[in-house]
Amino acid sequence: MRRSTLAVQFSGWRLAAGSKIGIRQVTRIRVSKPRVGGGFGAKQSCVTEVFPAFVTWKTGKPAKLVFSRQESQTAGSPRHEMEIRVRLGAMKDGTIRAIDLYTLSNTGAYGEHGPTTVGLSGHKSIPLYNGNLEAFRFHYDVVYTNVQAAGAYRGYGATQGIFALESTVNELADRLKMDPAVIREKNMVREGQIASAYYNEKMNACALDRCVARAKEMFDWDAKPAAQDMGNGKIRAKGMAMAMQGSGISGVDVGSATIKLNDDGFYALSIGAADMGTGCDTTLAQIAAECLECSVDNIVVYGADSDSSPYDSGSYASSTTYVTGKAVEKACFELRERMAVIAAEMLGCGREALVFQSDGVFTEDGEKKVTLGEIAARSMNGNTKAVQVTVSHSSPVSPPPFMAGMVELEIDKETGQAEILDYVAVVDCGTPINSNLVRVQTEGGLAQGIGMALYENVTYSPKGKIREDSFMQYKIPTRQDIGKLRVEFENSYEETGPFGAKSVGEIVINTPAPAIAHAIYNATGVWHRELPITPEKILMGMLSHEN
Repeated sequence: MRRSTLAVQFSGWRLAAGSKIGIRQVTRIRVSKPRVGGGFGAKQSCVTEVFPAFVTWKTGKPAKLVFSRQESQTAGSPRHEMEIRVRLGAMKDGTIRAIDLYTLSNTGAYGEHGPTTVGLSGHKSIPLYNGNLEAFRFHYDVVYTNVQAAGAYRGYGATQGIFALESTVNELADRLKMDPAVIREKNMVREGQIASAYYNEKMNACALDRCVARAKEMFDWDAKPAAQDMGNGKIRAKGMAMAMQGSGISGVDVGSATIKLNDDGFYALSIGAADMGTGCDTTLAQIAAECLECSVDNIVVYGADSDSSPYDSGSYASSTTYVTGKAVEKACFELRERMAVIAAEMLGCGREALVFQSDGVFTEDGEKKVTLGEIAARSMNGNTKAVQVTVSHSSPVSPPPFMAGMVELEIDKETGQAEILDYVAVVDCGTPINSNLVRVQTEGGLAQGIGMALYENVTYSPKGKIREDSFMQYKIPTRQDIGKLRVEFENSYEETGPFGAKSVGEIVINTPAPAIAHAIYNATGVWHRELPITPEKILMGMLSHEN
């Protein structure tokens, strides 16, 4: 069916004016993604976005939907509230032999993401202690309640499970009078192991042991006491935690890339992945530049457009660098091969005698060459080999990134206020493609994790109304609240990822909550098993402990 030339632009969609949407008319809709801010899971769900489309469909005029802050707070999709019960079976020397983890997940009034999020609370926490594990059980229930519907949020269930399991391991270390770092070194998953609790995947790239060792060194863990009264009404204490996540959804996610040689010798890279502040356009351009041995300035990136971009599942589940990046890598190497074949015809020699370099294709002796511009020109005349390649990629595995986090904080004994002094994070995300981007991803995730641990809360009236529906009630940390953040990386090499890369987007939010809860216990003698751990809870816990 011919598309009308009169079109309406709105909110990234385009509808032919006056058209009716039927089964055969879906192609009349065009989605072009602008560069937007962070999603952290919320943009994975489309609920109200369809209503402006209906308005434009019926009126033929542009439409948009604007939320007030209160409406945004009410209609958003928070992290799933979970109640998790953990039982550990361990030897007196700290060897963990069995883990039993049960999760009760509150999906709210609707079931979106309810059946899937809960699974990660066990599958991405239990494997951390794969080292000596002989038996594990993970079971769960998901319930509907008359509160705000939960959805995808950074960490996607693993965050809740890791808070519960890591807190339990810290409690085990305390009962056994063991250093919590030592008990982890004894039991942690290591490279080469098959993690039965993680879909029986083999840990081909795992630097968790080096992450813990480096964090201890940076933090000076062994020299610092668990808690110290500073003599000024404050107690200083330390805490730690480990974490893992995933890299895309194995056997499900699809990433695609189209790479084309332009006639000026530059390359056009078209992707369907959405850059939501993560810098994926830059990262994918770097992958392409590395494959094509050129400057990143020679790669022009075109963002998601449903009319022209290759298909991509979307920027979620920490998948873009690992899945779409691999598609870019494959497409670039295939394009190199096509250009070499065209060059061989131009030079009158066999393909095997040629070498691809940044600005063209050379004979092995370097005496003859054709430039990229010449190859592009030849492709337009009497040529049957397109200098454009589209590749789709899907991975049967989801290699987990790992992380170790250590925190030092002070508790005010008069007010219960917790102040973060120092947070050390060491991350194994495979081989970082862009060290600056993965660093700011890590720092941002730590800030979010600190907010989850100490500040952010959602409560409801008996009728299910949200009480924290503005920033006057819903507290998030400022830069002054998160203390000093120190981030480093311990590289591993994941063969299934582009140039050895794994993901980094979600792993970075997982350690602050259990590490902070551990430090607060060391300072006060009270375990806090419910988040956020507010000053009121800390103070009341201290008073109860004293009595």
